[in-house]
Amino acid sequence: MDIRSTVHLSWDEFDELRNPRPAESDFDRVVEAAVSRRGFLGGALAFGSGAMVFGSGVLAQATSARAQAAAFAFEPIGIATDFDIHVPQGYHWQPLVKWGQALFSDAEGAWSPETGVPVEMSDKVFGENTDGMETFEHDGHVLLAINSEYVNPEINLPAASEGVPQTADEVTLLKNMQGVTVMEIADAGNGWQVVLDSPYNRRITHETQMTMDGPAAGSDLVKTNADPEGLSPKGTMNNCGSGKTLWGTYLTCEENFNGYFGATGSFEETDGLVRYGIGGEGRYAYEKFDPRYDLSQEPNEPNRHGWVTEIDPADPESTPVKHTALGRFKHENAEMVQAADGRIVVYMGDDERGEFMYRYVSNGTWAEGQPTDGLLSDGTLYVARFNDDMTGEWLALTPETTGMSIEDVLVFARLAGSAVGATTMDRPEWIAAHPHRVEAYCALTNNSKRGGDGMPVNAANPRETNEYGQIIRWRPADEDHGADSFTWDLYVMAGNPEVYDNIYGGSENVTAGNLFNSPDGMAFSSDGMLWIQTDGDDSNEGDFAGMGNNQMLIGNPDTGEIARFLTAPNGAEVTGLTWSPDRKVAFVGIQHPGGSWPDGTGKPRSSVIAVWREDGATIG
Repeated sequence: MDIRSTVHLSWDEFDELRNPRPAESDFDRVVEAAVSRRGFLGGALAFGSGAMVFGSGVLAQATSARAQAAAFAFEPIGIATDFDIHVPQGYHWQPLVKWGQALFSDAEGAWSPETGVPVEMSDKVFGENTDGMETFEHDGHVLLAINSEYVNPEINLPAASEGVPQTADEVTLLKNMQGVTVMEIADAGNGWQVVLDSPYNRRITHETQMTMDGPAAGSDLVKTNADPEGLSPKGTMNNCGSGKTLWGTYLTCEENFNGYFGATGSFEETDGLVRYGIGGEGRYAYEKFDPRYDLSQEPNEPNRHGWVTEIDPADPESTPVKHTALGRFKHENAEMVQAADGRIVVYMGDDERGEFMYRYVSNGTWAEGQPTDGLLSDGTLYVARFNDDMTGEWLALTPETTGMSIEDVLVFARLAGSAVGATTMDRPEWIAAHPHRVEAYCALTNNSKRGGDGMPVNAANPRETNEYGQIIRWRPADEDHGADSFTWDLYVMAGNPEVYDNIYGGSENVTAGNLFNSPDGMAFSSDGMLWIQTDGDDSNEGDFAGMGNNQMLIGNPDTGEIARFLTAPNGAEVTGLTWSPDRKVAFVGIQHPGGSWPDGTGKPRSSVIAVWREDGATIG
């Protein structure tokens, strides 16, 4: 495989090339059975006071439900196809921080559109391709922790490199442009800005020293030549979604770590490597310059990645901790809530076709001001099974249930999930828990392989391909996130009623005024509204005609109404969302924009923007 042929692929395409998945998932069969049992195609599946209505396999044409949403504090906006940001009337936006922007004064002016950032300054500037982020307050300071998921080598490396590292220094440059940024931000009177040289400013990269805890820490599976004790891994990589602990620390989630590893010699192709899509040639050629990424020299190094990593943004000297008790897979985000008895619960999705949804439950309990030791290292990992009667269970992943050692369960959580019969899903991405009641939502982005032999039409994906995606919702039994059972339904099934007047048009709450595809990022605002970010096809052609650029929408969980709030520049994904402490400003991530957004320099720069109401009212 020529590395130059892979760097332009999406991670989904890269995974399919390396580890093809079956077209049909267990979730398809579950929903098909639910459709058959409940007569869905002749009736309705209700959510709140809204409903997804189908009749004889065709979307019912309910005029009132097709009307533009009106129950929001803004006038919904139309689609856009240009290279700019659009927000509703009465709202404004401006960039907060851009790729290559200095965090320290000695790096000011380091970025240029012609040469990018020199390697010696690459760990002193804001990273590329922003993703999940959270805000924190500490001693009167506002801190923003934010992921930089991956890099575009062709715009980071010298032109002569043709997008493929040619030296160890070029590999170091790519390593430093990814990971996590912690930085202080402040309202300077004319908008929020980065506080240059703040003592809280910090870059955490592929080379930052980490530690591990939990049952897999120190096991033979994570020992390497450089770390024979298996307790001191380096680096966090492909940091996608995020989370915030109840005690005020940051959770960064390692997703597509598999693409960073390759081999310069022979290696054993184990079941674990195959299931996680690891092998052959890496996307960034790290293995050619750093033995840590070479499977023929360090076969256990991949096992040290794919975890949820905790960072204390208030302590720049602290060592990040990889929590093995939360399982190893392609984490999207980590949504922390609390069980009725005080135990800590973390919901997580594994973002690949045919993989699972997970939940971690601590053994210990917590209350404000109590110690947090062991809360993310001593507990049980569960995986979800969705039944055809619209109920579900969390299945414990233990040596007793899986026939695997606890170390194997956690390092190879995917294999453990298969062992207990978990329901395979269509790319589970962000999970968001409602702030005022016990229910949670997961964005199932899409599954381009749906269709062909053996692919049934069903309620959740009633089309031969699932190019649009959907959002599933579940309610734990007894209104307790610690309960092992739940009921589930669908909040929305994306589609295009402007192209199709049948089931390809999506659920009834998808209208001519709010078309979207591929829901990805999600977060609840304090008023209980669900903010939905998309990462899909923005060609505005064919099945996606009328959908325009990727966008951010706001949904009402009670009525099912959804309205478009923001559109991104063409080519960009909208990802990452958090708010200022006073909830008057939303910080939104714009990843891999097209054109030369946002500053017209000739190079696109992924950025975080600030959005606010001109009347100064709260926005989130």
